Amino acid sequence: MVKVIGVRFRTAGKIYFFDPLSFEIRRGDHVIVETARGIEYGTVVGDPREVAEDRVVQPLKPVLRVATKRDMEQEAANKQKEKDAFKICLEKIKKHKLEMKLIDAEYTFDNNKVLFYFTADGRIDFRELVKDLASVFKTRIELRQIGVRDETKILGGIGICGRPLCCHAHLSEFVPVSIKMAKEQNLSLNPTKISGVCGRLMCCLKHEEETYEYLNRKLPNVGDFVTTDDGFKGEVHSVNVLRQLVKVIVEVDDEKEIHEYKVEQLRFKRRHKKDKNDNMSNEELKELRELEKLEKQEKDAKSKLEDN
Repeated sequence: MVKVIGVRFRTAGKIYFFDPLSFEIRRGDHVIVETARGIEYGTVVGDPREVAEDRVVQPLKPVLRVATKRDMEQEAANKQKEKDAFKICLEKIKKHKLEMKLIDAEYTFDNNKVLFYFTADGRIDFRELVKDLASVFKTRIELRQIGVRDETKILGGIGICGRPLCCHAHLSEFVPVSIKMAKEQNLSLNPTKISGVCGRLMCCLKHEEETYEYLNRKLPNVGDFVTTDDGFKGEVHSVNVLRQLVKVIVEVDDEKEIHEYKVEQLRFKRRHKKDKNDNMSNEELKELRELEKLEKQEKDAKSKLEDN
C-alpha cells in the first residue's frame, strides 16, 4: 500500500495521485506539485489515504509544498493574465484569418507555457499564429485542438434537466455512451431529445444504465402475452420500469379491459425487444445514424484537457 493524496488542477478535472511526504494536508488545501507540464497549483480533493500500488502511476511524485499566501496571489494573477491572453489570441486569430474557435487560455503556474484550447473543422495550419503569439508572450506557446465534449466541459452550462452539466460539475472523465442505453431506458430516440449541449449523446444516459438493465430483465416487453395470478391471459399494454408494474389487456365478459399487476403476479416468456426505430421518420433515422457515427468516432478518443 502507498500513502497518497488526490489533486485536481481544474473543475471536475481528472484526479492525480501525489506523495504527501510529511506535510499536514487536508481536503480543500492547495498544493504546489511538479507535473509533466511543469510546476502546477492544484486543489486537494481528499485527505491522505493508502491505496494499492497498482493504482499508482510510477514514479509517484512528491508534493513540493503546501501553497503559501504568495502562491495563492500568483495563481490569482495567472487567472487575470489568462483573460488578457485570451483577448490577444482572439485578435491574432482574426489577423491571420484562421477558421478556428478559441475556447480557453491557460498559464502553467510557473508561467513556463501558455496553452490555448480551440475547436475547428479539420486541421489548421497555425504555425504563423504560434510565432506571432510567442513574440508577444515571450514564453512557450501551445495550441491544442479539442473536441466538442471538451469544449462543453470547459465552458459549462445548464442541461435540459435544469441542472449544471455533468461534465462541468462532477464527471472527471468521459465514459462511453451509446444509443443502446437510451433504448434500454425507453427514451425517445429523437436525436434532439437525447443529445446534450455538445451535440453528442448525453453523458447522463450512463448514470442509470445498470439499474435499468437489472429492472428490465424482470419485465415482459410491450406486446408480450402473459398469464396473471388471477387466471387471465392477455397482452402487455405498457410497463412501469421503476415501479415494476405491468398493464395488461385482458378479456372480461367479452369486453377488453386494462388491469395493472405487479411483475411477481405474472408468468411469461420474454421475447426479443421491438426496435423503437420502427416508429421514427426517415429524417430522424438519418440524424440518429449520424449521431451514432460521431459516437463511434469519439469512443476511443481521450480528453485533450489532461496531460499531467
